Formats: sequence, C-alpha cells, structure tokens
Amino acid sequence: MEQHLHHFIEHFGYIGIMIALAGGIIGLPVPDEVLLTYVGYNVSTGMMSYPLTLTCSFAGALLGITISYYLGIRLGSPFLHKFGPKLHITEKRIEQAKVLFTKMGPFVLFIGYFIPGIRHVSAFLAGINEYRFKKFAIFAYTGAFFWVFTFITLGRTLGRDWKMVKQYAEHYSSYLIPLLVVVAIISFFFYLKNKKALPNK
Repeated sequence: MEQHLHHFIEHFGYIGIMIALAGGIIGLPVPDEVLLTYVGYNVSTGMMSYPLTLTCSFAGALLGITISYYLGIRLGSPFLHKFGPKLHITEKRIEQAKVLFTKMGPFVLFIGYFIPGIRHVSAFLAGINEYRFKKFAIFAYTGAFFWVFTFITLGRTLGRDWKMVKQYAEHYSSYLIPLLVVVAIISFFFYLKNKKALPNK
C-alpha cells in the first residue's frame, strides 16, 4: 500500500491528490483516509507542504461532494440503486445512509465523511431530497474541511506510525468518529492561534 501511494504522489503530486479524493467521494475505490494520512506523513518528513496539501485535499473533497449532489438532483434514486454496487456502494450502505439522512440530514452531510460508505451517498441523497444548495454547502463543505484537516494532521502528528489509521478505516470508524471530530476542531483552533502568534515577516 505504502509503495503504491508513494509512486502515486511522486508522479501526480498535489493535483493527483485532489483528483483521487474527488473520485473517491463519488464512489471510486480510493482509500481516502489512508491517502490523506499518508499525505500527512509526507508533510511530517518535509516532502510536502502542509498548507498546499490542505488546500488541494479540500478542493478535491469539494469537487467530489458537489458532483455527487448534482448527480442526485439529475439522476435520482434509480441511478444510485443501479450503479451504486458497481462503485462499491452496496444496497446495505444505501439503506443505512437513507435512514440516517431521514433522521438527521444536515448532521450526516457534516459527519458522513468520517463513515466509509456513508460519505459516498450523503450528497447524492441531499440532491434526491432537493436540498437547497446553500443548505447543502454549509454542512457538506464544513464537514469536508474538518475531514481532510483531521486525517492530514493525524498523519503529520503520527509520522512513521501513520499506518495506524488504516486500522481505524477498516474496523473502528463508528467508535472514533466523535473523538476525531473533537480533536479536529481543537487542533484547528490551536493552529489558528499559533499562526496568529507568529511574527509577520
């Protein structure tokens, strides 16, 4: 896995990260959290820029989630049920996402990134349910930022131990979601505070 990610980043750089994340959110088989954490690891070694990785990753997440939203508006439920399984979006995941979305739509748009399988259909469901774009964007785009910020910062912090996140992605996502969101929010405010404290050059 690490070797494949290394070659991918070496060949495609920041633009490749953006495109891969966009495709992953739409439904392509991209290990999003693992990619983001590995990017964070590369930041820790000095091979990549922290602000640039955040910017390109955020742009990729926005692109993917916005495309999914408009696909939901244009194509509706039949498309999701017909082509979802071909994009590794199973009927079980679709039904789980529907139940969650019915109960707490805006929250799912924000937190859904942290749940593999849910982030692939949350924006599509928002489109099907005719969410106004402004309402969709407020929750989905905010969630996108905290998602990329959380995993890139985790990779940067963990360094060589970045592979620990792969275990999270495969087994423990539903248990660690609240903790990760809290860590992301606290880390973001510390980042802003430290940035303001630095003297202007």
